Amino acid sequence: MSVARPGWPAQVRPPDAPEWERTAEGWLLDVCPPEYRSYPLLRRHLLVLARFAVLHVEACQATTRRALSEARAQLRGVVDPDVVEAAIQVWSAEDARLSGVRRAVGLVEDALRGRRFAARL
Repeated sequence: MSVARPGWPAQVRPPDAPEWERTAEGWLLDVCPPEYRSYPLLRRHLLVLARFAVLHVEACQATTRRALSEARAQLRGVVDPDVVEAAIQVWSAEDARLSGVRRAVGLVEDALRGRRFAARL
């Protein structure tokens, strides 16, 4: 029997549990921009939805990392230094959050591709 791997999203039932794919669909749509809900293809083909979600999260990660690398130069002289540091803290927290989301989306995508994880004793 397969089990959910570490990092599996709490909102998604483990692979092969009843209606796990329905819970995966809802969660993946929540990860994506709201406009993705209007594309029937993404609801009919969950693996395609998962791939869209992976790419969306990776783009968000790239944006956050760019913001971190440019924050001081772009905000210096525009806002107070303590605001710059606070913004860096927010972007750092968002980068960490997105890393977890990227792992979770990848695990769901793997499960939709038929890859299963068996816990070892």
